[in-house]
Amino acid sequence: MAAAEIDPQDIMAKFEELALLESEFDDAELEIIRKAEAIQAPLYKKRAEFVAGIPHFWCLVLEQAPPEIDNFIQPTDSEVLAECLDTFEVSRFELNDPKGSPRSFSLKFGFKDNEWFENKTIEKKFWFRKSKDWEGLVSEPVKINWKNGKDLTSGLTDAAYKLYQARQTLKDPKKESQLPEHKALETMIETTHEASVSFFGLFAFVSGYRWVSAEESAQADKEEKERLEKVRRGEQIPEDDEDDEIEDIEDFQAVEVFPGGDEVATILAEDLWQNAIKYYKSHFEEDGMDSDDEDLSEVDVDMEEEDDDESAEEVDIRALVGKGKKDNAQPPNKRQRKA
Repeated sequence: MAAAEIDPQDIMAKFEELALLESEFDDAELEIIRKAEAIQAPLYKKRAEFVAGIPHFWCLVLEQAPPEIDNFIQPTDSEVLAECLDTFEVSRFELNDPKGSPRSFSLKFGFKDNEWFENKTIEKKFWFRKSKDWEGLVSEPVKINWKNGKDLTSGLTDAAYKLYQARQTLKDPKKESQLPEHKALETMIETTHEASVSFFGLFAFVSGYRWVSAEESAQADKEEKERLEKVRRGEQIPEDDEDDEIEDIEDFQAVEVFPGGDEVATILAEDLWQNAIKYYKSHFEEDGMDSDDEDLSEVDVDMEEEDDDESAEEVDIRALVGKGKKDNAQPPNKRQRKA
């Protein structure tokens, strides 16, 4: 029996109908985000007030982070986080903005006075944007005021911020690769040792694709809605014309300090932030300090045998950080270069 012929027109029509259905799922997901935030916001506030009285709470939460985050936390990062990380907060700053997206979020870290940088607060915003053929998170480099000789990123965050400032002056974004700041950052990335990737490099992240402005995103969203409306009406959708201009995505990615930063940020916002109490408790459970542990009495005995002049509150938090570290956690490769 001869195989039935497949009409390419029918296939394209089915794809358009699937895209329409997919958009309905997306709309439902956005509504779920809005409702979840409305329900959880009072709980997050209550949690913040409670954990304010728990020393090193957020440090120990990060110490139990999934490998996608943990692999980027170097020993020097752990030292900083242990000594001065005070607060952590995630907010959906475009939650009710009709021109924004509930998927956008910010990561806000609060620090005590320390020997590494001047910032008391470092906030990193991630915008959910769309282009004609891509959607995802983009961000802007954040300025970290490193103290002399204390830059854990070996100058990468400063160089990324300088490129960001220079990028604002360009009338033609396609000429960015000609900027001296672009060439300087690309050289730094190429020559920086792989093991030097720091968690603080996340604050230099821009995009795994390229920068997408709010205006471009709004236009892409408008065109997509118009196309889907035609599908609803049963109209035939003409194929998109191929762009004559090919954007050089590789040039943009060549100066991305923290490849995969969108993934790390998403895990921080949607996993670590939401499940902070679970991660905090898991630190002590891994060390045999669960209240249900049959050997808890033995731990109490060992604690009593410590010197009288050393209390539990006096134990250096840096001694705690790393107890639950994954033994196989290794710094990931910074980037995969194409030949």
